[in-house]
Amino acid sequence: MKNTLHQVFHSPKFIVGFVIFGIILLTLFIYPLIIPGDPLEMIGLGTFFKPGIYVSVYDSIDTKANTLKLDEADSKRISGKLSEEDRVSMMEWLIAVDVPEKDIDINNTDKLLNLWEAKYDPTIKPEGMTMARRNYYKRLDKSLREALDTNEVIIATKNAETGELEEEKVISDTDYVNTKDVANVKVLPLGTDNFGRDVLKELVSATKTSIIIGLIAGTIATLIGLTFGLLAGYIGGVVDDIIMFITNIFTVIPSFVLLILISYSIDQNYRGATTVAIVIGVTSWVWTTRSVRSQVISLRNRDHVNLSKLSGHSLVRIILTDILPYIASYVVMALILQISTAILAEAQLSLLGLGPKTTKVPTLGLMMNWAMLYSAHINGSWWAYFPVILMIALISFSLNLMNTGLDQVFNPTLRE
Repeated sequence: MKNTLHQVFHSPKFIVGFVIFGIILLTLFIYPLIIPGDPLEMIGLGTFFKPGIYVSVYDSIDTKANTLKLDEADSKRISGKLSEEDRVSMMEWLIAVDVPEKDIDINNTDKLLNLWEAKYDPTIKPEGMTMARRNYYKRLDKSLREALDTNEVIIATKNAETGELEEEKVISDTDYVNTKDVANVKVLPLGTDNFGRDVLKELVSATKTSIIIGLIAGTIATLIGLTFGLLAGYIGGVVDDIIMFITNIFTVIPSFVLLILISYSIDQNYRGATTVAIVIGVTSWVWTTRSVRSQVISLRNRDHVNLSKLSGHSLVRIILTDILPYIASYVVMALILQISTAILAEAQLSLLGLGPKTTKVPTLGLMMNWAMLYSAHINGSWWAYFPVILMIALISFSLNLMNTGLDQVFNPTLRE
């Protein structure tokens, strides 16, 4: 046993997969301790807030301001107000008033603004341009001039007695506040989803749930496949025929189609994470049964097994002590593959809307489902789905890498 573990933990592929999976598991336990709370809590009154640090505007007004004079502040301020669509529209106007296209660089804000200031005239009516389009350019020009005009902003409050607004504070464009001085600051590394929930907190919880589903489903599928495979391979005869008949029936029917039908027949109120895991497990044992049976058939007539038979040992003892230890490594590899397959199956099932009940716990598949339903992939909200895809890929990659490493250790034909 010691020598086997030594070989396993000297396999580069197994070590890499083990480390990746270990880091994922460590994150799942540590992150909720640092950032506690309900992963499904709706903190944003809106959809798909971008990743970043959010500072309370209300609290920052009363925070002591510090004066900073930054050379690029004005340029960045204007750049932030110019969308890609606005830049393209400005280029279209400049081309319409005979500015060579090669002289226009929409990514150079200063150069683009200089050209605009020199060439834009609201009285010009370019040929073929509609009134609505010209009005758009007037609004754009007005917003640009307001951005360029760095006047102070006056904060006023209403007098309780007179009802009139009274100046309370003046904010200059050179006033800056330290986020550490602001009472309410929220860090959203992955922004929020379509329901206004913290995507990172949700991702950690969803990964934990999906791995638990994978462990339950993988264990069930491996136990069923191992039991049937041992009985069919060792006993043979009628038992083998019956088990293989059942196995062949399940082989003919695609497991995922069967999984969809069973999940669809279960009411959503009863379709929790454990229920989904059990359904995945009882539909994924077929290939494990066939593989274990093949292994057992090659072992059942070996000398040590025949000796146990002649000694009068029971069927259970022979299987557990004389056959199972010889295929234990294969069973471990089968379990790892079943866990990986179950996690992918849950993601596929939830993507179709047949996963666990949505109001209970998030899963990786449910997060993909929510992102798809609210068109995150269309409106550019990559943070709502890309981290989920990356997490599924990392889990599958690490488990399959561990399995490949074990295969190289236990399979003599693959040893280097």
